[in-house]
Amino acid sequence: MEFSKVNVDVRSAAKKGAARRVRGSGQVPGVLYGRKREPIAVTFNEKELLSSLDKEKRRNTVLKLTVRDAGKSEEVTAMVRDAQINPLSRRLVHVDFLRVDLNEEVEVTVPLVLIGKAVGTTNGGNLHQSMHRVTIAAKPAAIPTKLEVDVTPLDIGDALHVSDLKLGDGVRVLLDAREALASVVAPKAEKVEEAAAAPVEGAVPAEGAAAAAGGAAAPAAGAAAPAAGGKKEGGGEKKGK
Repeated sequence: MEFSKVNVDVRSAAKKGAARRVRGSGQVPGVLYGRKREPIAVTFNEKELLSSLDKEKRRNTVLKLTVRDAGKSEEVTAMVRDAQINPLSRRLVHVDFLRVDLNEEVEVTVPLVLIGKAVGTTNGGNLHQSMHRVTIAAKPAAIPTKLEVDVTPLDIGDALHVSDLKLGDGVRVLLDAREALASVVAPKAEKVEEAAAAPVEGAVPAEGAAAAAGGAAAPAAGAAAPAAGGKKEGGGEKKGK
């Protein structure tokens, strides 16, 4: 099987600011590690790497790295394990390369693509995709570009699970078989609940009624106070006579 080739040069990572100087020279710093080997600091050409990546597999592309060091070179089979990207320029800042063995599995994630039109959506339901990437284990050459699942049979209340995935030879999914991938749900129930909880126009809430009752009783108590006061004043006048 043919793999894309990329040249990388060993660099010294001990000095402070080395990575900054590498970027200033138009190169990108990175590190090559894995398979119980000591990590190696490297540099590479950004355009060369990006043009070598499969447009669909992207970082799951298997690469043949030519590692050059002081006039010597070594070919290493590797994959891009992680990539840091500048949020403003969208340029590569740093890349981690992982050594791989073509005869051993690697753990990667691949996109999950829903195909078809769920029958439940024509009945008023909404299709909900609960997982967009799936973690799998496979030998490097067997890593699929994507996983597809047909949602056509799904009606309202139905779901597809990890166990429903059709995997190629040599591919294992590393998720619980019971996890849902996609489902068709009824229209949101919040609107129904809100309608049920809404007050009827013209009706007085229970707390408002109690408050109104309390307000009506207050004047009666206030009316009794002057009567008592009048009696006391009359007694005072009698005592003066």
